[in-house]
Order: sequence, then structure tokens, then C-alpha cells
Amino acid sequence: MKTRWSINSSSKWGVGVGVEGLVSQELRHRVHHRALSTLRTTTFKKGYNDRSMQVLQAGRHKLIYLELQPEMITGIARQAGFETKTKDGQRSILIDLTWPPAEGPILLFDAADPANLGWFSRCQFYVDGRTGLVMQTPLMLGNKRDRGGRAHRNSIRLSISKELPATFRLPGKQALTEQVFYHLFLNFLNALTKTGVAVCGGGVVQPLAGRTESVGSRN
Repeated sequence: MKTRWSINSSSKWGVGVGVEGLVSQELRHRVHHRALSTLRTTTFKKGYNDRSMQVLQAGRHKLIYLELQPEMITGIARQAGFETKTKDGQRSILIDLTWPPAEGPILLFDAADPANLGWFSRCQFYVDGRTGLVMQTPLMLGNKRDRGGRAHRNSIRLSISKELPATFRLPGKQALTEQVFYHLFLNFLNALTKTGVAVCGGGVVQPLAGRTESVGSRN
């Protein structure tokens, strides 16, 4: 496995889970190719203030499809203080995020380090260090590295999956819609710069902050 770039696409839910790892290769193939003749889109209303949720169905297979707007993603990231570079794809959005060096590193810390207990006690987002999956979200996180293989302390890359299993739920069993995602995305970006995001387990994702940083919120 190449560790220089930590978002990849080889398996489902385990080591090497990819950008679209939330949906298996076989299922995606059936939905987008073999079952095109039976594919239909169903719209469900999730609440008075929420936009509709699109569900793709081919036979017995269902996928949630998020109609995310790249300009909204970029605007939210800039609102949070990041410089951005965004690339929109059919099944995912890639976004490079750069935090101003004068503000210190992105607060991506090692959950296993006792020195980071203060951050961990307030943490709301957790990254699987083996895969880059931000747990219970459609986000994947990867380090950006220089030519020598060293991780940039102020830059990361995120992949946002537009396709999710129909059974996918956020914490608290909340259904995911576009508007809900935009709020989640802003909260995640604020966590990266203020309260910290925990890396659980080693392997692919390298923490960017730790013992040399002051514990607590960055205001």
C-alpha cells in the first residue's frame, strides 16, 4: 500500500478503504451499470426545513445520493479560515485545505497520547488512522506531503462521498441531507482549528499536532 497518499480505493470498511469505500465496488457496479435499465430516483422529505433526500434504487439495492454544491463546500471552508482547492467528481468531491501557518498547525492529534487528554475530552470527531475515514460521516481525510514524504502541518485533503448506503445515519440516528451535511462540514472544519480532531490508531493518517501544542481550545 502506498502511504504517500492516504486516500485510496481498495476495500470496504477495512484497511485501505477508499473514497467511495462506504459503498462496495460490487454494489456500485450493479447500480451504475448492470441495473441502469431499472434505476430510478426517489425523493423523500426529511423535515420541514431540510431539502429533499435523493435515493437511487436498482432492484433491491438503494443508495443515498447527496446533491452537494462545490461552491457551497468552498464557501464554508473559506468561512472557516481555510484556503481551498476543490475538484468535483461524479461520486465525490475532493478538497485541499490549507490553514495559515501563522495560526499554527491543523489540530489533528494522536488519541492514544496521554498528553492530548485535554483535547480528547472535548473531541467530537474521530479519524480511523488506518483508513482516513472520519467516523460516522461521509468524509475521508488524508495528509498532504512534501517531496521528502513529510506531512504538511497546515494542509490536508478531504474527500466527500456523495453516495452512501441507504442505512447510513449520523450519530443519534439522524438522517443525512445536504443541509445537514453543510452544518456538519462547518463543525468539522472548526474542530480542526479550535478543539481538535482525534486520530485513532496508526497506519495511514499522521497526526499534525501534539505534545508541543497547548491543550485546550484555540480562540
